[in-house]
Amino acid sequence: MRKCAYHCVKIFESDYLADMKKLEYVLFLGMTDEKRSQRYILDALIGLLLAIIVTVLIYIARLYPLIPNISFLYLLVVLGLATVRGLYAAVIASLVSFISFDFFLVPPVFTFSVSKYEEWLALFIFLVTAFITGQLASALRQRAEQALMRERESRALYDLVNATTNETHLDQQLDIVAHAILNNFATSGVRDCALLLPDEHGRITLRASAVRSKDALALSSDELRTAESVLRNGRIVDFHGEPGSDLKSPYRLSRVVNGEKHKQRYTRLVPLHQGQRVVGVLRLLMADGGRRFPIERALIDESTDLNHQATFFWTFLDQAAAMIERANLQREALQIELLQRTDVLRSALLSSVSHDLRTPLSSIKAAASSLLQEDVDWDEEARKSFAVAIEREADRLNRLVGNILDMSRIEGGALKAEKEWYPLDELIHDVLGHMKDVLQGRDIVLQIPDDLPPVQLDYLQIDQVLTNLIENAIRYTMPNSPLEITVEVVDHQIMVSIADHGTGIPPYDLERIFDKFYRVSGAKRKATSVMGTGLGLAVCRGLIEAHGGHIWAANRPEGGAIFRFTLPLEKIKDAL
Repeated sequence: MRKCAYHCVKIFESDYLADMKKLEYVLFLGMTDEKRSQRYILDALIGLLLAIIVTVLIYIARLYPLIPNISFLYLLVVLGLATVRGLYAAVIASLVSFISFDFFLVPPVFTFSVSKYEEWLALFIFLVTAFITGQLASALRQRAEQALMRERESRALYDLVNATTNETHLDQQLDIVAHAILNNFATSGVRDCALLLPDEHGRITLRASAVRSKDALALSSDELRTAESVLRNGRIVDFHGEPGSDLKSPYRLSRVVNGEKHKQRYTRLVPLHQGQRVVGVLRLLMADGGRRFPIERALIDESTDLNHQATFFWTFLDQAAAMIERANLQREALQIELLQRTDVLRSALLSSVSHDLRTPLSSIKAAASSLLQEDVDWDEEARKSFAVAIEREADRLNRLVGNILDMSRIEGGALKAEKEWYPLDELIHDVLGHMKDVLQGRDIVLQIPDDLPPVQLDYLQIDQVLTNLIENAIRYTMPNSPLEITVEVVDHQIMVSIADHGTGIPPYDLERIFDKFYRVSGAKRKATSVMGTGLGLAVCRGLIEAHGGHIWAANRPEGGAIFRFTLPLEKIKDAL
């Protein structure tokens, strides 16, 4: 939230805020009728007072007719008022100057009659010149203020896009948008801003609020129903409640500010359009006189200043709607990607179950059926071979099913390593002992130091790691190809290496062979070798990482592949 607040302050901390003259035009647009009337009265009084002051100075100093063109002094006043206050003050000053100049300075004085025709012509020219001067100065002032306002709008939009782009979470982006709307349109009557978005089930939820935290601001049932209507119809709705009803909404209560009781505020719900769809609802708390803003997009006429402010407002909302739509598209794309990956994994699992798991079942079925044949008198050696085959294939099937179950536990975070102190060399000999049938005809080269310290490990899990790695080496090498198993201590870790003399691993497969269901591209397994589901190496990685170690694969310079994994080496006295 601190980062989000920083962005909000950065958006609205602009240089022009220090110059009140630049804000004058924007403030005028947000005035109520009462305040506009007060401004017109003040402009009239200022124009009247300045014109009279100039007249008194000319009269006391008797500058007319000593200086025939002294009336140009009035033009300076008119020009200054048109530049500072606007056309209305300049017109009032022109009329008062014309009348006072005629009454107090043109002979005969203190009357509105003019004795000379030239004086009438001079007064008429003065009045026309004053009107034209005031009009031109006021037009230039208005254009300058409009340029400043457009600069402000462009800067606000740029800061909004820049701030929201720097945030990755939608809630933080919406919080920035809510503060931006409140700060940019406060002069138009906006006193609070909240953003309502439908959730995955289509229910309207409050996602961001500018003044109050969304946890402390509850939506009433009336507001929910009205917001859902706005979401369906895409039209602006003013929300009003019955007096004294639904006190959960803080906006229906009158407030007392500086001893004066303000009129009841109301809520305006504005749809956020993205193309033909409505992606959310903007809830605005409007102050007195704010009923003219914002107006419907279809009713906007650029010829008026208030409608120009409404155009900027809708442009602002378009940025917010585009941001929400982009977040929705990203979420949908993520869901599609997850579904695609799930479908790929499901297809791979079905393929493994239908092919690889069926092979040991077929062997078990064939051996058991042979034993049950009553018309064949099997000798003791044949019966024993059938029983050994059933046991071997059942163990193999058990390991494959165990890999699938372990993979699911690894992904679910439910697999824990029950570590105990155990000699790693004895574990390796145990694994080679129960795999002697599949290792027949192979030379196994062991390089294990005599002073190898014991290691904290889960016996069954490391047994499974070694079994999977040896089976993987058998699967991709010739029947008489030797295997090398090396154990060494490296940087307070025990590193186990299993090397073969096969064809090696393609470089582009080295980083992916530990992904589940992934098989080396273009590799051919022996028809008689142990089958694989593409889960063995993925399970190895999960089990080793659960022990705090690391596993990887590489190609040997002399040919073949080598798999290595490490286990943390701790001193027994430190563990105790």
